[in-house]
Amino acid sequence: MIELGCTQILITGANGWLGKNLVEYLMQGDSDNKDIQISNNIRKIRCFVLPNEDISFLRNFSERIEIEIITGDLRNPDDCLTFTSNAKGAILFHTAGVIHPNRVKDFYEINVTGISNLLDAAVINKVRRIVVVSSNSPCGTNPHPDHIFDEDSPYRPYLNYGCSKMKMELVVKDRYNHGDIETVIIRPPWFYGPYQPARQTLFFKMIRDGKAPIVGGGENLRSMAYVLNICQGAILAAMHENANGETYWIADERPYTMNEIINTVEKLLEEEFGQECAHKRLKLPGFVSDAAFLMDTVLQGMGLYHQKIHVLSEMNKTIVCSIKKANKELGYNPTVSLEEGMLRSLKWWFEDNRERE
Repeated sequence: MIELGCTQILITGANGWLGKNLVEYLMQGDSDNKDIQISNNIRKIRCFVLPNEDISFLRNFSERIEIEIITGDLRNPDDCLTFTSNAKGAILFHTAGVIHPNRVKDFYEINVTGISNLLDAAVINKVRRIVVVSSNSPCGTNPHPDHIFDEDSPYRPYLNYGCSKMKMELVVKDRYNHGDIETVIIRPPWFYGPYQPARQTLFFKMIRDGKAPIVGGGENLRSMAYVLNICQGAILAAMHENANGETYWIADERPYTMNEIINTVEKLLEEEFGQECAHKRLKLPGFVSDAAFLMDTVLQGMGLYHQKIHVLSEMNKTIVCSIKKANKELGYNPTVSLEEGMLRSLKWWFEDNRERE
């Protein structure tokens, strides 16, 4: 039984991909790992969402626990103060951020200025601990195929997203060093799982239609993180006293090759959902990703950002991390692996999301 030691939970980005899964996790516990059950001492979850968002998902839980919705923007200090008001002793999960904006400056305004505003407000209102969701991107890509990131790996940020997340981490560490608030940073790599955004759904469609890109031989490894594995890591980071001030990589138990990822999705589409797949790949030489990286660098230097070019630039890269520290210090045990996690992702797409073709 996990005892969070507080009655109030705060979640930024509660209406986003990870945020929705985290709310469900807090409500339902971990059905995949019976050793991890959330105690019932939580009385309120306060959710920070952008104005004009559809919050019906969050309202669905209001009969079981008090769900308080605060609308606002991390870039506005007053909104952050409102969100953290009367939250003495609470635990704050910071899942909000921007990954694929239209403008480069949004990375810094949201990921860096946003965390500064949020921490200022959390300190003023005496929030006990903040668990901050970062990324693999502050460390960039592995320098060679046999390399594995761990918590001692140096910062080598991948373009402006990575730089903004690095600066975010440095802000968090500075607050910890000053003793202002308890902090834990978790670094999940590529997400997958229910409540996915449109870009992940597009990836599934490309696999089905034979348009999924394989750059190089497709044997480059990628660590991935099923969303409920991330939720487990976040909750453990909030609960363990000795996690204060630490950083943890949070991912699935092992990495996967790009070929394995695409083959797994294709197999599930056919065998579990009756989809007719083209059984083709858009095979591209490795230099295509290198060229995309150069284009991405030039565009971002002009203050612009193009999602597809950026994603293509990473397709031939190795991005692998070790979860040994989280396993040893937190008891982190990612029980959901690629096939089961992708099955649930596809089920959400076809059934729960009511998208049938």
